[in-house]
Formats: sequence, C-alpha cells, structure tokens
Amino acid sequence: MSKVLVSDPIDSAGIDILSQVAQVSVQTKLPPEELVKIIPEYDALMVRSGTRVTQEVIDAGTHLKIIGRAGVGVDNIDIPAATRRGIVVVNSPEGNTTAAAEHAIALMMALSRCIPDANHSVKENRWERKKFMGSEVYKKTLGVVGLGKIGSHVASVAKAMGMKLLAYDPFITAERAEQLGCRLVDLDFLFQEADYITLHIPRTPETTNLINAESIGKMKPTARIINCSRGGIIDEAALAVALEKGQIAGAALDVFETEPLGESPLRDLGANMILTPHLGASTEEAQVNVAVDVAEQIRDVLLGLPARSAVNIPGLNPNVLEQLKPYLQLAETLGNLVGQIAGGRIDKLEVRLQGDLATNQSQPLVVASLKGLLSNALRERVNYVNASIEAKERGIRVIETKDASVGDYSGSLHLSARGSLGEHSVTGALLSDGEIRITNLDGFPINVPPSNYMLFTLHRDMPGIIGRIGMLLGNFNVNIASMQVGRKIVRGNAVMALSLDDPLPDGILQEITGIPGIGDAYTVNL
Repeated sequence: MSKVLVSDPIDSAGIDILSQVAQVSVQTKLPPEELVKIIPEYDALMVRSGTRVTQEVIDAGTHLKIIGRAGVGVDNIDIPAATRRGIVVVNSPEGNTTAAAEHAIALMMALSRCIPDANHSVKENRWERKKFMGSEVYKKTLGVVGLGKIGSHVASVAKAMGMKLLAYDPFITAERAEQLGCRLVDLDFLFQEADYITLHIPRTPETTNLINAESIGKMKPTARIINCSRGGIIDEAALAVALEKGQIAGAALDVFETEPLGESPLRDLGANMILTPHLGASTEEAQVNVAVDVAEQIRDVLLGLPARSAVNIPGLNPNVLEQLKPYLQLAETLGNLVGQIAGGRIDKLEVRLQGDLATNQSQPLVVASLKGLLSNALRERVNYVNASIEAKERGIRVIETKDASVGDYSGSLHLSARGSLGEHSVTGALLSDGEIRITNLDGFPINVPPSNYMLFTLHRDMPGIIGRIGMLLGNFNVNIASMQVGRKIVRGNAVMALSLDDPLPDGILQEITGIPGIGDAYTVNL
C-alpha cells in the first residue's frame, strides 16, 4: 500500500480522501534534516506553505511520485528538481478564489465605514458617531487591476453593489472585460478616475512597486487602495508618506513585501490604514477546498490516473507525452516568443503543424503553445492543464490547422497571434540533435536558436543599419552573442534577430526605432 506524508496542517477532509488509497502519516513542523531522513519511505508528500521542499528533500525522496501543495503558490517547492526526477507537482489554483475575493470586498467596506476603529472605540466605552463618518461605495468607481479569477469575482460582486467598474489587464480582451461589466482602460486612466483601486496581479519584475509615489500622485485625494494579491506590488514607504500627507483617503493591505510585517511606517497610521495578516485564504471553506482538491489529485496519481492541476508536466497519456516531449518545449518557446511580439492583449492564436509533425496529435502542442503564450501574464500559475481554460477566460480564440507538405524542415510548428501590437507569426523546428531553431519571423526566413535575451527589428535592407544598432547596443554595454538578417529581396524589407548576453535597458527601444530605416523593434526575454 502507498504511503503519504502530510507535513503541514490540513483539513481532515483531505486526510480522509488520502486514507482511501494509502497509509497517511501526519508529521508537522519537521526539521529539514528530519524530513530528508524520513522522506525515502513515502510515495507522496502533501504540504502547505510551512514545509520547504528543497532539492535535497526531492533527491532523498526516491519513491516520490507526487508532491501536492494545498494552496495556490508553489514557491516553497523546487519544481525544476521535481521535474527532473519525474515527480508530479500539483496545487489548488481555484480553491481559495472566493475567499480572497470576499476578503478584498470586506477590506473595501471596512475602510469605507471606519469599522476597525469604530469597533475599538465602542469597546473602550466611547460613543463617537460623528468621528466615524463613512463613505458609500454605491455609484463609486472601482478600478480592478488584474481580471483573473479573483479579480473577476470582485468585479461581479462590486457590480451587484452598484459600483461602476474600470479594469486594467493587458492580457484580457475588451470583449471579455465587457462580459464582466468592466470598461477596459489603461493604467494611468484607472489611477486618475477610480475611487477605489483593488489589486489582483502576481508580483513580477513589471509589477513590483507598481503603486509608488508617481502612480499615487495621479490618484484622487479621495481614492482608496486595497491589496489582497501579493506583497511588493506597493511601495509601502511611499504609501505611508501619501497617507500621512492626505494625498489619498486610505488603504487596506492583507499582504506585505516582508511577512510577517516587521518595523514599518504603516503601523503608525490611523483609521485610514487597515492591516490584516495575510488572511485572503483563511476561511474554513477555503481550507477544506484546497485540502480536498489536492488530496484528490494525490489519490488519482497513486491510482495511475492523471492530475488535473499539474504545474510541471502535461496531463497526457504517457506514450503520447514521450513521443511529443521534444516538441512541447518548441511549442512553449514559440508561444512565449510570439506572445511578447504581438503584445499582451492576445485575442487570437493560430497553431499550424507542418510536414511530418502534422501526423501527430495537435492538442498537446496547442496546450504547450498556450502555456508559453500566457507565461508572461501568469508566471507559475499557468500550466499544461489550465492553459486552455485561462486562454478561454481571456477571450483568446484558438485555431488549429495541419499542413502535411514538407518545407525546409521535415516537421515544423507555425504560430500566429493577434494582439495589441498587431498580428505576428513565428515558425520553429527541431534539429536532429533536438536543438530548437527559430526558422521564420513574420514571413522572413531566419535560423537562430532561442536565447534568454533577444532583439528583433523590422527594417529596410540598407547599408549601415547593422552597424548603427551594434554601436547603440555597445554604448549601453549590451553584448551581442549572435546576429542574423532575414530578407526576401535585396534592399527590401528585412528582419534582424540578435541574441544578447545582457537585458536591454529601459528606453533603448525608442532609440533603436529612431534610427533611419528601422520600422519597428521588439525585445523578447525567453
């Protein structure tokens, strides 16, 4: 009989499910060295946020088939190490959606009606009705930053409360936003017009300190900010200064850059600041939901069935997976590339299997392409299981085609995406040694391997273009690893693909497009 180790507290409903197929051992607060010592005995490990599943733990777990995280984030699990060992990692991406959305609404209402301080006042035998004059949310404008599952739920509830809705999400189509009752706008407009701003986005390099002194300066003095998403999205020092000076009316935070919250100027603020200790998922129902969800997936994997929310490998028939494994990485890479070039708000993706590849199942490659396409928006939250659902929720229309005619390569994959920067296409193939090649960009033939940092330009094929770009990159201390030009006719339009050793600094694209003969330029991070 299989053995499952539960190393963090989970709801008993999860234990009951696991007990149907395995011997379950609940041992919480294990020291890391003790976990490494006992993990070889177990076929599955179930954790929450308290246990760090390091490479050492994974390497020691010689019988592990699956690691389950009873929650959304998997930051405490070394996913690459698990993938290399063939261990499935699962989470519960929707288990706490309602809880987090309701907490955001609760904080908005508490902030509007001064509830925490009023409660404290009455308990201290004071009766200060005039002091706690509140504001109604009815007919006020709510700006929702991020229209994923939680943001969409918040929008639905706010709409029912009579609020006007603005939304910013570079990965959602206007049609999808309209279905949710939201008007899709740019971020500056949202900051300027919203009475309440609620954040529902992951923390990425692009969203870190998104709310800062500059963005706060664009807001109404009556604006209020709510954050139940991730710490670090708000510059907490700048927020404290703004509240002290009365630049905005208030803020309510459930998440912080450093948790638990240590010494912070936020603690010294009065009724216009509400702080809660990361309670977004802390409801009895949410804890039951995530425990049941992950326990069911562990049970299924131990019975030889696929997991529905695997974050590291596709939920495919093993034989199909083995056959297509090299092409899945090709599809994901091309999806990531075309998604960045076409712009975030993608509304159409065409996936065409060409040559010998056309004889294979298309769905796994479509899913892998979508995973790559959405990876910049969703980071670790998108996987092979939920990529199609996430695309559908964002209004992305997917077209699958096959073309058995053979071109320069026996089998290749062609992706075309339409986004906020127009419609763009990319084709790729595998060499005999399994190495990925980008073979065409927007109809121009090239032959380059993908790299971490890339620059693509559309330009006139004329003397001096390559030299000027090289000189400009050199002035910014950006080293070129390789360069190739693809063209159809001499001195016509051409594409240049550069692999770089360094990321491009902010503002350099504007200088590149200012070079005579350069039509457009795109930077891509893979």
